[in-house]
Amino acid sequence: MANQKVKLFSLSFFRGVVFQVLGTLAGMGLVMLIRLLMGLPAWKAEPVWVGGAFVGVFAFLIGAGAFSDWAKMAFGEDVPEHIETDPNQPGWAKYFHISYDHKIIGIQYGVTSIVLLALAGTFALIFRTELAAAGLQVVELDMFNTLIGLHGMVMIASILLGVGAMSNYLVPLLIGASDMAFPRLNAFAYWINVPGALLVVSSLFLGGFDTGWTGYPPLSARAPLGMQMFFMGVYFIGFSSILGSLNIIVTTLRMRAKGMGFMRMPIFVWAAVSTALISLTATQLIGLSFQMVMFQRLFGMGFFDPAKGGNVILFQHLFWFYSHPAVYVFILPGLGIISELLPVFVRKPLFGYKWIAMSSLGIALVGFFVWAHHMFTSGMAEYLRVPFMYSTMLVAVPTGVKFFSWVGTMWRGKMTFETPMLFTLGAVSIFLLGGLTGPPNATVATDLHLHDTYWIVGHFHATMFGGFIFPFFAALYYWFPKITGKMYNEKLGKWHFWLMFPAFYVQSLGQMRVGLLGMRRRIADYDPALNFDFSHLLITIAGFVIAIAVTIFIINVIQSLKKGEVAPNNPWNSRSPEFFLPSPAPEHNYADHPFEVVGEPYDYGLADAPFVKFDAAPETAAD
Repeated sequence: MANQKVKLFSLSFFRGVVFQVLGTLAGMGLVMLIRLLMGLPAWKAEPVWVGGAFVGVFAFLIGAGAFSDWAKMAFGEDVPEHIETDPNQPGWAKYFHISYDHKIIGIQYGVTSIVLLALAGTFALIFRTELAAAGLQVVELDMFNTLIGLHGMVMIASILLGVGAMSNYLVPLLIGASDMAFPRLNAFAYWINVPGALLVVSSLFLGGFDTGWTGYPPLSARAPLGMQMFFMGVYFIGFSSILGSLNIIVTTLRMRAKGMGFMRMPIFVWAAVSTALISLTATQLIGLSFQMVMFQRLFGMGFFDPAKGGNVILFQHLFWFYSHPAVYVFILPGLGIISELLPVFVRKPLFGYKWIAMSSLGIALVGFFVWAHHMFTSGMAEYLRVPFMYSTMLVAVPTGVKFFSWVGTMWRGKMTFETPMLFTLGAVSIFLLGGLTGPPNATVATDLHLHDTYWIVGHFHATMFGGFIFPFFAALYYWFPKITGKMYNEKLGKWHFWLMFPAFYVQSLGQMRVGLLGMRRRIADYDPALNFDFSHLLITIAGFVIAIAVTIFIINVIQSLKKGEVAPNNPWNSRSPEFFLPSPAPEHNYADHPFEVVGEPYDYGLADAPFVKFDAAPETAAD
């Protein structure tokens, strides 16, 4: 047993957590010492906790080993290009260690994403139980407010990490690269998420906050201490997003296989690059807006305090300049997955490849000009309303291009309905619901009535489930054989889909219905005379059914890893190059089997239309 404890502490994750706790205590002591030297009382909760948390994040990274190689380089030491896995450690241990292999990092992102997804869903089930009937039965008002804010931001963090999972694992494999351009930066970008996520969750135990996930001042300027932990955690998660985006862009520009011009790249790579461009250029704005509120609280600065010449509308402009393009950070990879998988299961070429590739860049570009439609009711200058209304409508054009492409691809195709295809079709259906319910929010006259109602909640959930959650599950099922070398249980996969799909429609349409009847979002109680009880009960039941469906997915993954059948190298008869490699893919991908692109990526159903030609065919070539 003692030996096992030593092994656990040797893992980067556990060592990092211990260092974070010790670093937080040391940082708190340092701040208290500085305050004493300045002639101030040693203890003041907010600066002491904030200083301790800041030091704790860097202590985690030091303890985990995220800086180790860079430190050795700085002192002139040689460092290995790759960290070799300790052969005495069990197979699962490598996922708790620092690794430079993009596939391991992608799995680390993915597992962390699912853990946060489950946590955010648990928060939702608690406050949904509260809303199932009028009156307060389960939680107090302050806890309700904290849970609803944490549900939003933890779910957003989960989606960001899910985007990181797909981009990290897939982009090098799809373009023929051996790894990411900056492997150490890639590892650092993942590991900084861990202390960041712990800080966000810690806000629950340090007084919580009552602002929702947006953190608007003046509420956030006087919220409990948990608000600062929330701000800091989001700041570090956003920093990870910036670093990861830089890596994706450089990898795609510099490391494509021979013959892979831009118009021969897989569509998912176009989506990942478009997403990275948004994250690289806009994420700073949410970090800046949260940092300004932190400084206002810590140092008495008046950025958003009208009494000191500040302006609360400035916060909303800074916040939404990132947070609306962030919606496309969430959905563009999901839309890329839909375009990637449809031709495989329809056995037809992707309809309008060039148009759908350009539409991802179009969404990314237009997405920067729509942020103020969140602010039609905020008191901003009225002359800004009409331009932002039209720009928001314009973003429907490149999105519509994708729908036409998907319909054209499916038309008269020979569709099969394995679990990845079911989730792909479910994503198309639900994202269409999200798209059709969007224009009323973009039109000033209707948004003035719908803003901050449950209509917005239903619309946003449809956009996120259709644009990310369903495509994410489609991707997990599709690449599961390649990642693990095992086949998942198809029966359990279909149970997962057929529980989750109708339950989501009940949830989302129910939210829209009560919103149209006047139900406000982010409130813990409502008047029984409004007769919302039955609708809210249905929404709550649907939420629990979705939770059961996700639990079935987790059971499926665990059982398949233990007892699943050995997967063929190409179970889907795909043309994509990673399916010509053994399963799981070797550490250095195509180092021993470089290939040249000689055709189009989506010429499914066409005879004698190869996509790649290997210099030396892998011994375990595609089936």
